[in-house]
Amino acid sequence: MTSSADETPALLYNVGVRILISAGEASGELYGALLIKALRSRDPSLAFFGAGGGRMRAAGCDTVVDAKDLAVVGISEIFSHLPKIYGRFRRLIAEADKRHPDLAIVIDSPAFNWRVARQMHKRGIPVVYYVCPQFWAWRQGRVRLLRKYITKALVIFPFEEQFYCDHGVDATFVGHPLANLALPTIQRDDYAAQHKLDSAKPWITLMPGSRMKEVSMNLPVMLESAPKLGGYEFLLPVAPTLDRSFLQSLIGSLPSIHLVPEALPALLHSRAGIIASGTATVEAAIMGTPFVMVYRVSSLTYLLGRPRIKVSHFAMVNLIAGEQVVPELVQQDFTVEKVVARMNEILPYGPARDKMIEGLANVRVRLRGGGTETTHPSDRAAEMVFGLIQGRSDSRREASAG
Repeated sequence: MTSSADETPALLYNVGVRILISAGEASGELYGALLIKALRSRDPSLAFFGAGGGRMRAAGCDTVVDAKDLAVVGISEIFSHLPKIYGRFRRLIAEADKRHPDLAIVIDSPAFNWRVARQMHKRGIPVVYYVCPQFWAWRQGRVRLLRKYITKALVIFPFEEQFYCDHGVDATFVGHPLANLALPTIQRDDYAAQHKLDSAKPWITLMPGSRMKEVSMNLPVMLESAPKLGGYEFLLPVAPTLDRSFLQSLIGSLPSIHLVPEALPALLHSRAGIIASGTATVEAAIMGTPFVMVYRVSSLTYLLGRPRIKVSHFAMVNLIAGEQVVPELVQQDFTVEKVVARMNEILPYGPARDKMIEGLANVRVRLRGGGTETTHPSDRAAEMVFGLIQGRSDSRREASAG
């Protein structure tokens, strides 16, 4: 049976459409994978290439640059990695010049991706920025980069849309990509058996970050805190951008520390977490797991960056809630004594724990972007991207007809 053009406009318009997609770290490449799947559900003929990791490759992206090579944190730390990063950047742009993408999607990682956006803009290629840089938190003047090079901004936090629109950027809040993920279905006993855990003990999840430098700064204090929280086993999910051997070298012979492959099941079945600032805090909120947020960078990075920070909270869940839902232990406040004290407030059943769980539930609702449990933010993002693809295809058909 032959379909009419009205019934299948996407497939007819977009055969051979190529999309450059660039994500530079674990969370970004997860969002990229979800977006690729949502777009391909609308048009399986779309072809993706760019920068990403294993999850994007599994979704069908030809990754010419590996996200592991771009996972750098901190103002001072990035300088030593510039030659390698610039080499990967040149490789990606050269590949774009060979493949001539119809659209570019850049995800987070502003140090790398705004340069990708600039080069695509110079070539007349529309650019979507998905998961925009947190310029509202610091360096607000750099919003001009988005205004100049970006066709459409898709933001994932509710307060971002107004900020970017006020600064002249065409921005739409689509909701957080993780907000409607289904809870892991594996039962606790099965999970314990699979990873050789003691199901009779309560668990605490440690999430020190997805990049080697931040893990080196955050994990030692977490590990030193663990023995002082007696009676628990500790789960440490291995981010795709990290090697198990690197984490094991930091853990050494400490007992009760278990490396596990995925964060969400660990969080779901844990009593609480010690979580580094970043996407992991959103994952904990979605799983409803109480946690203490921690973070430390080099002294130079903190000295350079702290005066520029324009927000009242570091933890994303606190920014979304507009109040302190979880405690924040940053830089000099990130000590073993304070970690243990804050954890001992939320581990027992009681008002402090109940209040945090209620606050995390409210954050999850806000992250959905006005959608329902069955409306996925990745699908809303895909609708926006698909509109740009169709608009570009229509323009080309009209130009050819003329």
